[in-house]
Amino acid sequence: MWAPDAAFANNKYYLYFPAKDKKDIFRIGVATSTSATGPFKAEPQPIKGSYSIDPAVFKDEDGSYYMYFGGIWGGQLQRWMKGKYDTMGVEPRDESPALGARMARMTKDLLQFAEPVKEINIIDSAGQAIQGKDNKRRFFEASWMHKYNGKYYFSYSTGDTHFICYAIGDNPYGPFTYTGVILDPVIGWTNHHSIVEIGDKWYLFYHDSSLSGGKTHLRSVKVTELMYNSDGTIQRLFAYK
Repeated sequence: MWAPDAAFANNKYYLYFPAKDKKDIFRIGVATSTSATGPFKAEPQPIKGSYSIDPAVFKDEDGSYYMYFGGIWGGQLQRWMKGKYDTMGVEPRDESPALGARMARMTKDLLQFAEPVKEINIIDSAGQAIQGKDNKRRFFEASWMHKYNGKYYFSYSTGDTHFICYAIGDNPYGPFTYTGVILDPVIGWTNHHSIVEIGDKWYLFYHDSSLSGGKTHLRSVKVTELMYNSDGTIQRLFAYK
C-alpha cells in the first residue's frame, strides 16, 4: 500500500489505497468502515479504470466527489501515456507537454468512477502547457484539491525538485493555471501534503524527515497555517525559517 486518502459519506468512511496487482501494476482499491479507526473491509476488486498512485478525494459544494491521482517514475503514470499499460513508457523531458495527474468524478456510493478518467492540464500564464523538461513546475505526484473563494486549487509535488506547487482553475476538471510554490523543499527526498480548513483558518499538512536523522525513508508529519493574499494567491512557506 502506498499513500492513501480517506473520505466520509453515506454514513461510512472510505479508505482509498494504491497497491500493485499480480502483474505488478498499481491499481487503486477502496475499503469501507463505520468507524474512522476501522476495521476497514476492502472491496474484492480495485476501482475499474484506476491505476498509478496517490489518490486524493475532493468533495465539492454541490455534493459531488472527485478523485485525483497519479505519480510518475515509481508511480507508473508514464506507462499509461497511450491509454494502456506500456512497460516501455517514459515521461516527456523536453518541450512536449508534461504528463498531468488523472481525475474522475465518483459514483454516489464512492466505490467506482462515474465517468472515464481524464488528464489534468496545467498551463502557464500565457495559456501554454507546462513542458516536460520544466521539472520545477511540472506535476510529479501527490495530488490535492481544495476550494477557496469559488476557485479550485490543484496542488502537487514536483518530486525530484522537491517543491509543493499549486495551480488555479474555474472548475474541478481544469485547466489549471500554474500560480506558484506553496512550500519550499524540506529535509527528505520528496514531500506529500494536504490542505484543510479548520474553523476560519487554513492549514498545510506535510512531512519531512528532520526527526529521523535525515533518513529519507522515515517521515515526520508537520503542520503549519496557510495564508492567502488578497488576490487569492498563497503565501510561500519556508519550513525552516
